[in-house]
Amino acid sequence: MSKPIIKSKKILFDGNGAPRLVRMGVYVPRVAQKAQPGQFVIVMVSDVGERVPLTVVDTDADQGTVDIIFQEAGMSTKLLGKKEVGDSIEAFLGPLGHPTDVKKYGTVCLVAGGVGIAEMYPVAKALKEAGNDVSMIIGSRTKDLLFLESELKAVVDRLLVATDDGSKGTHGFVTDVLTERLKEAQFDKVFTVGPVPMMQAVAAVTKPHKIPTMASLNTLMVDGTGMCGSCRVTVGGEVKFACVDGPEFDAQLVDWDEIKNRNAAYGEQEGHVCRLEGVS
Repeated sequence: MSKPIIKSKKILFDGNGAPRLVRMGVYVPRVAQKAQPGQFVIVMVSDVGERVPLTVVDTDADQGTVDIIFQEAGMSTKLLGKKEVGDSIEAFLGPLGHPTDVKKYGTVCLVAGGVGIAEMYPVAKALKEAGNDVSMIIGSRTKDLLFLESELKAVVDRLLVATDDGSKGTHGFVTDVLTERLKEAQFDKVFTVGPVPMMQAVAAVTKPHKIPTMASLNTLMVDGTGMCGSCRVTVGGEVKFACVDGPEFDAQLVDWDEIKNRNAAYGEQEGHVCRLEGVS
């Protein structure tokens, strides 16, 4: 069986002191035919590399391609970012996880931060096609880290922006925008994806309003098929595996402190490996 081939590559953010943001289209026909909004894939750059979970941003079943967007944060994503069009990668497994429960809720709000914006694009498109009124709030540290704005504007009813430094949209966080929106609008459902503290804050904002809120969890994963248990999370007092039970869970039942502690467990080792391999 031939290896997945990179068919397109675009640098969305060139770094400038921060991790680069890259969009890639990979030729994997069987994944392209089956992937649904909210699902993810596991990518291996080489046969000795780690397995990295990445969100499916878009698919083209006719061309057999799946688009992913990733930040060059660790060694594996940095090595993936060095690949060019025509290069192969070792493996591209998926689609994995449960797709988003897409149906007509009524009025929905999607809240995404950082690379999480990528995951929300197919979800936003599907929810709009299902007949919902869709608001979307996106945020980043600065305007240069925003992406997919034109694509999102084409599929949602309203797009609101927040930046930490005030370089675009509201000067502040996505939760500031959500709080203001809830003074004038009521949502039947909220979906959120992004940094763990952001998703935790979104859940805190929606809870007093009793709005059902789903969070897509970006926990540590190894195999992505429920065998290793590294992605375990506690939801409503029960242990779940994000890869096979999720990745979306009731945000108001998630043990957020547990996730933050587990996600930080290997930061020192990751930096050490990058230095040993000379990957910056």
